[in-house]
Parts: sequence; structure tokens; C-alpha cells
Amino acid sequence: MTFNKGSLILVEYTAKVKDTDEVFETTIEAEAKKHSIHDANIKYQPKLVSVGESWVIKGLDEALANSKVGDKTSVEVTPDKGFGERDSGKVRMIPLRKLGEDADKVTVGDTIEIDQKTGIIRFIGSGRVQVDYNHRFAGKTIIYDVNVLKALETDDEKINGMLKRHLPVDDSKLVFKKTGTSLDINIPEELFRSDGLQVMKHFIQSDIFKFVPTLEKINFLETHLIKSSDTQKKEESKPKTEKPVAQKVA
Repeated sequence: MTFNKGSLILVEYTAKVKDTDEVFETTIEAEAKKHSIHDANIKYQPKLVSVGESWVIKGLDEALANSKVGDKTSVEVTPDKGFGERDSGKVRMIPLRKLGEDADKVTVGDTIEIDQKTGIIRFIGSGRVQVDYNHRFAGKTIIYDVNVLKALETDDEKINGMLKRHLPVDDSKLVFKKTGTSLDINIPEELFRSDGLQVMKHFIQSDIFKFVPTLEKINFLETHLIKSSDTQKKEESKPKTEKPVAQKVA
């Protein structure tokens, strides 16, 4: 049975450029290490996709709409349904001085941001720099090796999926409780001072209200504990190698 638009599914995939076999993205940590693209800041996990709603590029989205749980397949995505065709009009020559302090640091192949646009440096010389504002994979056909793992059916599965998507913490720290039309979400302590916490909350509530329409209220809970000075002194004075003492039970 294929998926309807808006179905929430979990997929694993590895993406590579067809012509060169260059692997540039994967949801699987072992694959990232194998192809030397591992990033310690990325949380490798199955990707949550709302089918037919552009959460992934068009060609992959269309293929997922016609798939079913358990499918393992290779999807070929042409530029028109991927990262677009190359546009020569997006390649510009600009004065090197426009890069300011970075003018003496940049090299060919670097990715830079100018005038709020991201581009790749293709050429440097005669006081000028050629910047290519096309997407890195514009004009390229991309191959996605995909494994459709699961469809999220229950409210709890959907809520957990959204929290995994937006909160960059270990899964064991994702705690929530749904009571009737109300949902309590515990914010992990390590995110209390995160600069992006308010943005995370915004996207969490937006997604959850959309995909769990029976909910009317979401509470984000932060639990702060205070330790007495005596407790702190005891903890600070404890030897790190101290072992618990067995106690006799009467």
C-alpha cells in the first residue's frame, strides 16, 4: 500500500552524484564514516518525511509517494527534480576587495556568503574573483539509495518523531506525556540556555498541532533543581573512584 500525501514516514538514505559516485549525504553514521563525510555535530538517525510536502527534493518525494514500508530501492533524481539546471547567469565576477578581511584567505573551491547569497569561488586573479551562485549539485543527476523503514501511525509515534526531528539530544532525553487534548513536553536541561531553543519550540508546536489535530494545548516544561550547600560540598569532596558500600537488609 502506497502512502497518501502528508503520511509521516521514517527513511534511511545515502545520496551520491551519479557521474562521480561522490557520496555527499547520508542518514547512516557508518556510511558517513566510510565515505569520510562524518560530522560530529550531526545526529545520524532515520529521516522523518511528510510525503508529498517537499521535506525532501522533488524527485525523491515523488518516489517515496509510490513506495511502501520495507522497500529498499535506488532513486535516480534528474536536475529538473533535484538541485536544478546550471544557470550561467548565476556566475559572477566581483572585485576581490568586496570580500573584505577574507580577501587574502579565500581559495578556489571555498564556499562564501556575499550579499546574503551563498556561492562557490571558481577563479581568483587580477583583483577579481569569480563566484558561482548555482547550487553545488546543479546540473547533476543524484542517486538516492533508500530504505523505507516505518510509517508513523499513532499520536505517540508522531510526537516522538517530531521531537527527534527538532531536539538535538539523545533519544533517552525525549520525554512527553499526552493527557486528553493536552501535551506536556520536558525540555532537556542541556538546552535551557540554547540560543535556538525558542525556534525549536516554535517548529515543534507547529508540526505537532498539524499532525496530531486532536491536541489543543502544548506545555513546554523546564525543571530546575537547587542543591543545598551541604549537598554540593559532599559531592565535591567525594573521591571519583569511590564505590558504593553494601548495606545489610534486615
